[in-house]
Amino acid sequence: MQSKKTPYLALVEMASRAKTQAAGLPGRQEVKPYWSGVGFSLLGHRFVAPMDDVAELLEVPQHTFIPGVQPWVRGVANVRGRLLPLFDLAAFFGGHLRGTRQQRRVLVIERGKVYAGLIVDELHGMQHLALEYADHAPGDLMEPFAPMVNGQFKLQQDRWLVFDMHALLNDFQFMDVAVH
Repeated sequence: MQSKKTPYLALVEMASRAKTQAAGLPGRQEVKPYWSGVGFSLLGHRFVAPMDDVAELLEVPQHTFIPGVQPWVRGVANVRGRLLPLFDLAAFFGGHLRGTRQQRRVLVIERGKVYAGLIVDELHGMQHLALEYADHAPGDLMEPFAPMVNGQFKLQQDRWLVFDMHALLNDFQFMDVAVH
């Protein structure tokens, strides 16, 4: 006469079979720390701005010209009921926007009382850059960008300059938009 298995013994047997048929866990991989930012092009250079510094990304909205302002101030746009001043970042640095109008984008900055849109040549979306490629002193960087760059990431063929929005917003020349 065969003895009946108890539920406990059936579970032990099932667990034993599962262990013998189970695949092994994958090998342990080293996790590399990454830094994330919003990538954009300006005057032939690739930049990346910290995610926390960019509140929103927009296509260049219709805007109204404002008389009596610096040439890099493009005007003001109504964005969901708020007036957004638009700044041509290339013109601020002494150049001209490149590419087509369809490629240009606006990086919206909202910090304290400052609400501003920075028009750039092209947007490259979110960039996840390995910290092992970070270089905190891009010594070969020429004016006019140097005061606004806070490091770089050097990849094989690409160089991403870390754009310091705080430095831009603290720049007296940038914030002094009235023509004197």
